[in-house]
Amino acid sequence: TLESLGAKPVVIHNHPDGVNINRACGSTHMEELKKRVVEEGADLGIAFDGDADRMLAVDENGNMVDGDQIMAICGLYMRNQGRLKKDTVVATVMSNLGFFRMGEKEGINIVRTKVGDRYVLEYMLANGCNLGGEQSGHVIFLDENTTGDGLISALHLLEVIVKSGKKLSELASVMRVLPQALVNARVSNIKKEYYMDNKVVADAVAELEARFAGAGRVLIRPSGTEPLVRVMIEGDDQKFIEEEAKKLAEEEKQKAEEEKRKAEEAESRAGKAIERNYRLIVNILSGRTYEEAADMLGISIEDVKEAEAAIKAIDK
Repeated sequence: TLESLGAKPVVIHNHPDGVNINRACGSTHMEELKKRVVEEGADLGIAFDGDADRMLAVDENGNMVDGDQIMAICGLYMRNQGRLKKDTVVATVMSNLGFFRMGEKEGINIVRTKVGDRYVLEYMLANGCNLGGEQSGHVIFLDENTTGDGLISALHLLEVIVKSGKKLSELASVMRVLPQALVNARVSNIKKEYYMDNKVVADAVAELEARFAGAGRVLIRPSGTEPLVRVMIEGDDQKFIEEEAKKLAEEEKQKAEEEKRKAEEAESRAGKAIERNYRLIVNILSGRTYEEAADMLGISIEDVKEAEAAIKAIDK
């Protein structure tokens, strides 16, 4: 496709053996592509993931251009061409704050959905939008396809480069990518949806957002697949946001450990209460038949036998 359009691609990592998918290559491992773009003196590099539904790029200087930047470049071009429906791009809460700032400056409405391309697509279909995606490079051009397609994304990006006559680095400078720090905190799978109910965590988040005063943000969200909450902080100072992200994650971890300790204590108390009841039943059973003991206690014979068996096991 690229050759038919006049491009001269240098293809790397194109010898699959059935097991080397994504191995040190593609959109999840950009290091070699960055190096090769500079070595080849190429205009840009294009990286797909294993099934090519995601695409990330590298500019002529070897710098990565992520999904937010690709949407910024293509969205602005489409808006200027009158092709961006409702002047809206649909992103997720994980998109970089710099992307949203670009939208405000350029008059493009950028909607935030939950993380996941299916939520992006749902909003696009329900609201008549034709561009949306994720920072990871999963971009949906709804006029052509209802899912991410790396080749389509690449063609749209190339269109802007060719038609504008600008270098990719210049186009990508339309937005400033703010530093992001992402830290995971392991918590109870049951409790992960209610992390903000904890006053200590909620107060810490509110205090940090007040310190940012609009120059940064805090995002805490539960993992969809693991017993984790993901703490993400954005701002201008990389060291500061990394330190604060670790602090918030540690507070979440301590909260989870305290809840686990309380649960274990409650379980221990419940176990001791059950043991006391079992011993009472066994004491009443002494010198009596199962039927007599059951009748005195108003319980079944099976319950009496269960208590007897449990106490024998405890006293072994």
